[in-house]
Amino acid sequence: MNRLILPDLRRCLTVLAASMLLAMSAHSQGPKFSHQTIFVTDLNRAANFYEKVMELKRISEPFHDGKHVWFSLGGHGQLHVVSGAKEDIAHDINIHLAFSVPSMAAFTKHLDAMSVKYGDWSQKNKTPQLRPDKVQQIYLQDPDGYWLEVNDDKM
Repeated sequence: MNRLILPDLRRCLTVLAASMLLAMSAHSQGPKFSHQTIFVTDLNRAANFYEKVMELKRISEPFHDGKHVWFSLGGHGQLHVVSGAKEDIAHDINIHLAFSVPSMAAFTKHLDAMSVKYGDWSQKNKTPQLRPDKVQQIYLQDPDGYWLEVNDDKM
């Protein structure tokens, strides 16, 4: 009889140990990215830019007050665009949100077709610059002056 109970007890202990390890590893993980919020002067202008130029997908937002537009950044990441800024202000290129695209050539062609200004870090050259890891990148600004990097990193 003990021989019948022993395998069940081993299975139970194995499942319990695995569950404890999973719980411990879940608690030891650091924070995960949730969202980035930008404060804009003209919600329609900004939302149009992110939807048409950056080709982001709008998602439902809980406020439904006409002052918020949310976009998916893939996975659980989101961009929250919020109206209410009194004026467009200058932003430093060192502070930017970065996106990856499958084809830099296709994306720059899209930007050209939409007459969107972009360039390398210096903004003196439209040719994508090459990082040391061979990733191409360009920089552009949204209508409120927030800097965006677009690269072809395959992650």
